[in-house]
Amino acid sequence: MYYSEDVIAEVRQRSDIVDLVSSYVALKRRGRDYVGLCPFHSEKTPSFSVSPERQSFHCFGCGVGGNAISFVMQYENLSFPEALRFLAARAGMQLPEREPSAAEQRERSLKERLLEMHKLAATHFYQLLHTEEGKHAYQYLRQRGLSDETIRKFGLGFSSKRPGELYRFLKQKGYSDAELRESGLVTIEERGARDKFWNRVMFPIMDSNSRVIAFGGRVMGEGEPKYLNSPETKLFDKSRNLYGLNYARRTRADHVILCEGYMDVIALHQAGFANAVASLGTALTEQQVLHLKRTLSTAAVAVLSYDSDNAGVKAARRAIPLLRGAGFTPKVLSMQPHKDPDEFIKALGREAYAERVENARNALLWEVDIIAGQHDLKDPAEKTAFYQETAALLCSFSEPLERNNYVDAVAHEQMIPAEALRDLVNRMGGAGMGQRSEQTQIRRETRTAAGKKVKESAAEKSQKLLLGFMADEPQLFPQLSAWVSESDFTHPFYRELATKLFAALRQGKADIAALLNDYVEDLDKEKQAAAIFHTSKLAEQLSLQERDQAIIDCIRSIKKDAADQRLRQSTSAEELQAAMREKAELQRLKLSIRR
Repeated sequence: MYYSEDVIAEVRQRSDIVDLVSSYVALKRRGRDYVGLCPFHSEKTPSFSVSPERQSFHCFGCGVGGNAISFVMQYENLSFPEALRFLAARAGMQLPEREPSAAEQRERSLKERLLEMHKLAATHFYQLLHTEEGKHAYQYLRQRGLSDETIRKFGLGFSSKRPGELYRFLKQKGYSDAELRESGLVTIEERGARDKFWNRVMFPIMDSNSRVIAFGGRVMGEGEPKYLNSPETKLFDKSRNLYGLNYARRTRADHVILCEGYMDVIALHQAGFANAVASLGTALTEQQVLHLKRTLSTAAVAVLSYDSDNAGVKAARRAIPLLRGAGFTPKVLSMQPHKDPDEFIKALGREAYAERVENARNALLWEVDIIAGQHDLKDPAEKTAFYQETAALLCSFSEPLERNNYVDAVAHEQMIPAEALRDLVNRMGGAGMGQRSEQTQIRRETRTAAGKKVKESAAEKSQKLLLGFMADEPQLFPQLSAWVSESDFTHPFYRELATKLFAALRQGKADIAALLNDYVEDLDKEKQAAAIFHTSKLAEQLSLQERDQAIIDCIRSIKKDAADQRLRQSTSAEELQAAMREKAELQRLKLSIRR
């Protein structure tokens, strides 16, 4: 469905951002803005700012930002039209219903087309499973103990042995090679197109709103890789999504069961444990944990039901601090003597598994058991090492009362003098020798993976600050625009933003929420824009005189940088002389702000 700019503006205007965000996040007034804990990354000190004046939000911790529409898109994982419909319904607004024209149809977002394509592919795979060609795949699933109802519920299917079969099917449905290339379902090269999945049992991967966004495929018998997932696309971010979450969110359970694979989740759901999810074959990430916490608001406990081998133990230990940091109470379920939930339930049944869930071990005490098993406690040196590793683990609790409770529990279970253990924990914590929070480590790894921040020049900082000041005090625009223009902004994105902001200010209004709307489909630019329009908030502690001086300094820095650039880019004597005159005039320019 296509919506006009007027409709989008009305939805945005009827969706007060403070009211919207406060329905998800606890906000407190601070000056002209509201602050709270960011819902998009884990933190203990509020760095998430919401501006009622600008109808925008920005997190100074993770950089996410935007307006009411982009908040819903990111929090609820919705497309732009879906977020618009969500906000319209929330505001009691009836959106105009009409079929899009041919031109409007072409303008639909790629994400919408990809969602349609994945839904068609899922239906196609499901239908193939129930043909003669897919008979062996259907028999494989039945031999794994899955009922027809379970196969239907999870939309399990089969990818054909015939080369390019899915490619031809989707081409017949009207999708272009460009769209198919973006889908991750096929690979298109000079020598032709080939399907990503063939001769595999297919598992549709759905987001929390039950939309198919990717696939997993499993070989039947020998072959590598055993499991193959869709690559990351505009729909699919494997570090954020969880398999089975679309069903788990309906349970309203007080706990969630975390597994490692598709079959574990499916086997548990079939056995009646509809609150089971899996992390798509990768180590659990901070983004997944935060998404899980937001989606399953009633779940206070996270039960780790990972494989009982060494890899499963390592994965559980990595997941525990992430879960704890997001507000879950983590517990660990023992599946001994079996390897995984699927195997356990087939061997011992549903009731036995339910009992294991009920008796799942506190994660910290489980970790101490693991550490104890790695040392010969009859050897004094090994015993000392065990005490030190245990103390380092206890140092990860920043809350003194909680830490003391765990010290007492560990001391009791491991027969360690409680005061001696407490003293060791305090000394290690004071010396900074405690175990570094894995959550912090993951965030640092994420920032590194995203690329190091390029150090901004003084002129670029000035361009960013001046845009923030102009948005904050639009009444100063007539004065400031007499000294600086859009062409003086040398940073490409800052110039783009300046062009939009100056145009709005010339019309007598600076609707920041509307401006941010231009970037809802470009997360990186949206983050940058939101950060810029919240930058001047950092200068609120300045006096009026100091603020005016900061604005003047920004203008001088921007004008000097622009003149220097024009000087460097001069290709004629006339251009060179003009640039030199500009620099000379800048030295004589007297600036003062009238209020």
